[in-house]
Amino acid sequence: MRSRTSPKTGPGRTIGLKRVYDPPAPRDGLRVLVDRLWPRGLAKADAHVDLWLKDVAPSGALRRWFGHDPTRWDAFRRRYAAELEDNPAAFAALQALVRARRVTLLFAAKDLAHNHALALTQMLGGARPRARPRSRDDG
Repeated sequence: MRSRTSPKTGPGRTIGLKRVYDPPAPRDGLRVLVDRLWPRGLAKADAHVDLWLKDVAPSGALRRWFGHDPTRWDAFRRRYAAELEDNPAAFAALQALVRARRVTLLFAAKDLAHNHALALTQMLGGARPRARPRSRDDG
């Protein structure tokens, strides 16, 4: 997978998005793993991870509820944003990193269109999902 980029976060700064299993590239900048669990089958020595920020990952309960089900994507993003609002220090630490330099968020999920790293990248770019009351569809 090629690295995706989100909106610029400062002068010349962008956020990259890449599967942790993909080879590193010089343009990645600071490589930050944003998964709560270490990726399966990947030795730490081979990961080329500069920083592991477990606390910005969704909770285990939210991750299991979502299960990468595209029909739950919007609800997942709202719930994930709410979790980050309950943990402002972790999100602020990541925001500070992306303001200072090029950062590539690394994730292990196979689904490239519906994963927490993509949602996190959108939130860092200012596209926070609107909070709304929980409905029966939200689970």
